[in-house]
Amino acid sequence: MPSTLIQRALAAALLLAGASVMAQAQEITLPLKEAWFEGQIVHYVSTDVSDPNLAKKQGINYVPALADTLKPGMPVERAYKFPNDEQATVLPSIPRPLGGANADASYSPLWVLVMVRWKPGVAPHTLTSEEAVLAAEEKGEVELTRTKIVANWPVVRARGEALKGVH
Repeated sequence: MPSTLIQRALAAALLLAGASVMAQAQEITLPLKEAWFEGQIVHYVSTDVSDPNLAKKQGINYVPALADTLKPGMPVERAYKFPNDEQATVLPSIPRPLGGANADASYSPLWVLVMVRWKPGVAPHTLTSEEAVLAAEEKGEVELTRTKIVANWPVVRARGEALKGVH
């Protein structure tokens, strides 16, 4: 094989390898977290939180400025979190449908965490909706504590749909 053909073959191989590396660099993998919404499991990604301890524990970005979104009129909803991870978090809304056609104006990926703790003597059971959480509080089964912790948890998969690129 003449040296110019070898050089061209090597150049083509290097170009292909470079394109492969660039394609890989344009995609990342984040762990999917489970949450309940109206009796169904949905998935979200956790990227940022306004609490340094939770950020360290979950390996995500500590963003103290997220707490500034707790001002009146800001798009922050409640997320019912069980502090000992007895069950998945409960979300009151999701994008419907996922993606650019979302018509649920109440959905926001920013959540103020409301801690759900089972009261002594109550047998924990799975709560799968905001209504179930509030009913458990009304029955005296759980105590709800609103925190000042704001998390950025965009919902990426629900009801058989997923955002583009979610595997």
